[in-house]
Amino acid sequence: MAQRTVLVDRFTALDAVGPYETLGRLPDARTVFVAERTGPVRNETGDLALTADRTLAEVTRPDIVVVPGGPGQTPQMDNPLLLDWLRTADATSTWTTSVCTGSLLLAAAGLLEGRRATSHWLALEQLRRYGAEPTGERVVTDGKYVTAAGVSAGIDMGLTLLGRIAGDEHAQAVQLLTEYDPQPPYDAGSPHKAPAHLVEEFRATSRFILT
Repeated sequence: MAQRTVLVDRFTALDAVGPYETLGRLPDARTVFVAERTGPVRNETGDLALTADRTLAEVTRPDIVVVPGGPGQTPQMDNPLLLDWLRTADATSTWTTSVCTGSLLLAAAGLLEGRRATSHWLALEQLRRYGAEPTGERVVTDGKYVTAAGVSAGIDMGLTLLGRIAGDEHAQAVQLLTEYDPQPPYDAGSPHKAPAHLVEEFRATSRFILT
């Protein structure tokens, strides 16, 4: 099964690597990172790069599309090359997925209109601008579209889709082998649980301030 993860400059590393570690364990999986140009694509801090082995033009019929998010998503919202590729790939994909603000790129391509979807909590309401119905759920499946909330939720999305494709036991085996058993020292992983002053601080400085 051909999985293609789309990379853009200033992506968030875990958005891409989380699904890679889970969906990459599908039987006969062939995972390839793609971008406008081949070569290294750097994350949001610039100190980590993943290698795109194929250009968008070289890949038109993936089985699974994964769109990570990150600060680099914003300048891509009106990139016709990327948005056209997403529409073309989606036309024949079995699954079209995203992590974090990657869902905004799917929405900008017109793929989430009338569908339930999620994104990073700071960006969630932006989905309405593109006709999607935002939810605060960690992973949302609507037809063949599977969207994940912020960053770490990409692992959950990968396991969810893994179970749908290869069965629950296979997904459980991957969860066990990756020892994905979260026990964080704090219960502040959502805006509903975190200290209110932190939530407001991040809302006030977010690039997604609604006007």
